[in-house]
Amino acid sequence: MSARELHVISNGQSELERFARIAALIHPFVTAFHIRENSSHAADLWAGILALRTVGVPLSKVIINDRVDVAYAAGTGGVQLSYRSLEVQAVRRAFSRLRIGRSVHDVQEAVEMSEQGADYLVYGHIFPTASKPGQQARGTKALGEVVKRVPIPVIAIGGIKPDHVQQIVATGAAGIAILSGITAADDPLRSVKDYREALDSLEEVQKVNFLNTELKFIPKNL
Repeated sequence: MSARELHVISNGQSELERFARIAALIHPFVTAFHIRENSSHAADLWAGILALRTVGVPLSKVIINDRVDVAYAAGTGGVQLSYRSLEVQAVRRAFSRLRIGRSVHDVQEAVEMSEQGADYLVYGHIFPTASKPGQQARGTKALGEVVKRVPIPVIAIGGIKPDHVQQIVATGAAGIAILSGITAADDPLRSVKDYREALDSLEEVQKVNFLNTELKFIPKNL
């Protein structure tokens, strides 16, 4: 049973150098860092990637939103696509080395993107969040429906706090993605540890439950 994933996403409002400084502190606890800067040029994204590498963040953990060219040229671990990006199947054919994520918002879209060859999906927003004012949260029930319908990992996003992690994991989701909950926190290191500890503690509980179940089927005379 693999560890639950923790993705940290830049918010498009702060300098990538600041994002890199935070990443330097927290990267041992994080699965992936997404550079999501929709208004930035390729040169700005390149500078952000170099900043992350300079502070010791492995490029295998870096995911670039939308800009497949930048991700491939820089040798990052992957790319995160949306409805505005190239199709998943096109990216898969041309850039087979990259781990490809796709943001989705309903079951039908999730199934289609999985069939096109996405490696994982990001689904949300799960809980109310200031970044989506006036938009209704989709909730954990809808998240569970997506998880059931696709064979690839689903990462939950949107308004997630450490207290929500148990609800998220209960759906079968592979992990969580966090924006301001970590990068805008007064103490990003403490915040990321809270999320990581919540994910890992549930992982341990599941392992114990799994082992207890297996033990029930071992003959007592062995």
